[in-house]
Amino acid sequence: MTIAIVLLILLALFFDFLNGFHDAANSIATIVATRVLAPKYAVIWAAFFNFIAFFVFSHTVATTLGKGIIDINIVDAKIIMATLVAACAWNLITWYFGLPTSSSHALMGGLVGAALVKIGTSALIYKGIFRTVAFIVVAPVLGLILGMTLGIIVHWIARKKTPMQVDGFFRKAQLCSAAAYSLGHGGNDAQKTMGIMSSLLFSTGVLGGSFYIPNWVAMSCYAAIAIGTLSGGWRIVKTMGQKITKLRPVDGFCAELGAAISLFTASAMGVPVSTTHTITGSIVGTGVLRRISAVKWGIAGQIVWAWIITIPAAAAISALTYYLATR
Repeated sequence: MTIAIVLLILLALFFDFLNGFHDAANSIATIVATRVLAPKYAVIWAAFFNFIAFFVFSHTVATTLGKGIIDINIVDAKIIMATLVAACAWNLITWYFGLPTSSSHALMGGLVGAALVKIGTSALIYKGIFRTVAFIVVAPVLGLILGMTLGIIVHWIARKKTPMQVDGFFRKAQLCSAAAYSLGHGGNDAQKTMGIMSSLLFSTGVLGGSFYIPNWVAMSCYAAIAIGTLSGGWRIVKTMGQKITKLRPVDGFCAELGAAISLFTASAMGVPVSTTHTITGSIVGTGVLRRISAVKWGIAGQIVWAWIITIPAAAAISALTYYLATR
């Protein structure tokens, strides 16, 4: 491998670190907001399950992002560089403003923007793009429905228990739901960087004549996202855990479990879904179950707008970066 390829791999791992850093809020916001775990222990818990997802999930999501968004035959080092610069920049911008946006959509936007400048619309694989974009709506709605459904089931089961008994039980149960969510988070999000890195290696001939995900790529990506989660993204933790709705341990359990089910389903389908969208939808679902006014819809609206502009914003940054790199 050349020095340029090594540097791009390091940039990809930096993006993966930022992904964990940015999305740490998704994994720990509920368990911190409900005071089940202190922040320093919550990030360790989440990071551990982010990493062991390596032993649980296949590489279907990585394959989708690696060769299912743009034509892999037009991928080169400059496209990967522009994609990663755009995704990293967008993650840092949204982290600064405390907005829980999608790292996967930032990556997809980056790929699309650079490919459009290089080749044009013929480089795009519309089936993969449409399926990923559809989940901007599907993921939060599914999370909301699952969060509400689990909340109804749990409240019915615990209807004869005292508030103290319910609180005590779900403080322990939330450790399991947070672990399941972090496992799903690692299993879906780390694979996105795996796909980008493998595309780079394939386009430069390192993988030979066929596209696949090397084990060392997978292991390094899971390690990078886990380290990022350990570093935490406290601005977004505040938004997710406090600003949308007030959470109790039972609410946190339902939100995390609902989001975990969504992520496991998406990963099995090979869809690079937004972990941010799933957990946000689930949190809103648990809030709506109490009463509509329990959700701070103004904050939720700001988050939705951030989701909408992520792909075009990342595409614009990537397109500009690729244009400048080729001039």
